[in-house]
Amino acid sequence: MIIDFHAHIFPDKIAEKASKGIEKFYDMPMRSDGRISSLLEQGSQAGVDRYVVHSVATIPEQVESINQFIKNSVQSYPEQLIGYASMHPGYKDIEKELELAIKDGLKGVKIHPDFQEFLLDDEAAYPMYECIEGRLPLLIHSGDYRYEYSKPERLARVLDRFPELTVIAAHFGGWSVWGEAAKILSGRGVYVDTSSSLYALSPEEARKIIDVYGVDHVLFGTDFPMWTAKDELAMLDKITMTPEERDMILSKNALKLLT
Repeated sequence: MIIDFHAHIFPDKIAEKASKGIEKFYDMPMRSDGRISSLLEQGSQAGVDRYVVHSVATIPEQVESINQFIKNSVQSYPEQLIGYASMHPGYKDIEKELELAIKDGLKGVKIHPDFQEFLLDDEAAYPMYECIEGRLPLLIHSGDYRYEYSKPERLARVLDRFPELTVIAAHFGGWSVWGEAAKILSGRGVYVDTSSSLYALSPEEARKIIDVYGVDHVLFGTDFPMWTAKDELAMLDKITMTPEERDMILSKNALKLLT
């Protein structure tokens, strides 16, 4: 089984515009358009079975509509899509929305401090973490050399304050600051995903990072629509690992978080 743990999806009518927005933010070309149909098509060609899907509420007012979209998408493709709710620290009733997300069968929460423009360790975000802690895993965009919002040291402070928070630090713990993130987050029990990282790391560097976090805490992710499953799997296969380790990264670790 292959589970893509990091895929962004958007309603068809805004998918192309949203994907172009990501392209502009990172100054990197998108490989697809962010539509669910495109995700399923390119994933099936590469042998992907299931996808953890989410989107980011850049302002608090988007939280409810995004979560409704994710819920509807999962209901339309229950055998393939697994939904993560969006949340924003400025949202008016985090507890109520989180309870609704759980009732609706969403399996985690996604935040992106750089898109949402809040410091990860700002005390204003603490009520959000308090609501999520011990209830759902939290997938966090981590790291960007250009911004302060999601720096790995800020995540470390959040982990100190909320030790029962299950965190998936996307992009091997810190996009564009992989080595720094590995030093800061080593031994902290965080999960990481492989998304938007393998293109910039040698197979040897990637293996070292996997060993830092532990192969049992690494998840396969594409960051669709930025990358395709075919290309990401090809890069993953260049990393020296046993068949059992590969299975752990591709699905077994994910299943632990999803059950």
